[in-house]
Amino acid sequence: MREKILEVILDNEKEFISGEELSKKLGISRTAIWKHIRILRSQGYNIESVNKKGYRLVDEPTDLLNPQNIYRNLKTKFIGKNVLHFETIDSTNDYAKKIGNELRDGSVIISEEQTKGKGRLGRVWESKAGEGIWMSIILKPNIIPNKAPFITLIAGASIVKALNILGVDAKIKWPNDITINNKKLSGILTELSAEIERVNYIVVGIGMNVKDTDFEEELKDKATSLYKENYNLYRVDIVKEILCQFEKLYLDYIEKDDKKEVLDICRQYSAIINKEIYVIKNDQKELVDCIGINEEGNLIIKNKDGNLEEIMSGEVSIRGVKGYV
Repeated sequence: MREKILEVILDNEKEFISGEELSKKLGISRTAIWKHIRILRSQGYNIESVNKKGYRLVDEPTDLLNPQNIYRNLKTKFIGKNVLHFETIDSTNDYAKKIGNELRDGSVIISEEQTKGKGRLGRVWESKAGEGIWMSIILKPNIIPNKAPFITLIAGASIVKALNILGVDAKIKWPNDITINNKKLSGILTELSAEIERVNYIVVGIGMNVKDTDFEEELKDKATSLYKENYNLYRVDIVKEILCQFEKLYLDYIEKDDKKEVLDICRQYSAIINKEIYVIKNDQKELVDCIGINEEGNLIIKNKDGNLEEIMSGEVSIRGVKGYV
């Protein structure tokens, strides 16, 4: 009911709507409406109440990640049209995997905090309350499982494209990290539930440091945030832009098998192409030249013997010669 009250107030923009009108429209008492309004205010909504006029929204709720804010003016067909919002959760990916079969295609799990956030290879991802974007997208494409890994590149291309549209000079470190000034800003963790010839669902987890400015000592040279790089963006604007970009690129791939725009974005905004990088596999570190990304989305490198090699995502970790990139 609280969501319905909020939806009516948001749709009414900055015009007053009376408690009586809300009561008739929603079929609950004016006292119940007042109780919900109080809770909405505690959540950060600046709702004004005036005797004999009613309620109105004074300011747009620009940085709340609840469903109503994400739905508002979201220009997608199905991605992000069903949002489950939490104040805290262990891991949005883990929760998405528990209920992946039950939720509809394009559903989003988003939380203000993760207590057990994770990255690739079981690494811990610190996910402080209100400091970033911690979300997972559930997908149910009609594809064979070996086509699923490319969706990680779709997610990376979507994030880097969205950030650049919003004015952020972001790059992509193949295949699943987004960087600013050679430091990690955002990571992607894609997980798959599948049978031999069909995908049950795919979970695309996205973590992004937005407001963090105080990183642990071991992360100071590797990680950054939008605020630390002097980009003061609202989280809800970032989420909506990512979802819009993701849907477009995802549908091109699923419906038309079209990879071109994803590959163009990954190449254009690459943080490692035409650089020396370290390829790390099974604790073995090799210095190579990064040549490019092929039509399958795999990385092409030149080893110390001058031979070209193709690397698939998930096989290795990449590091820069002088640091993270």
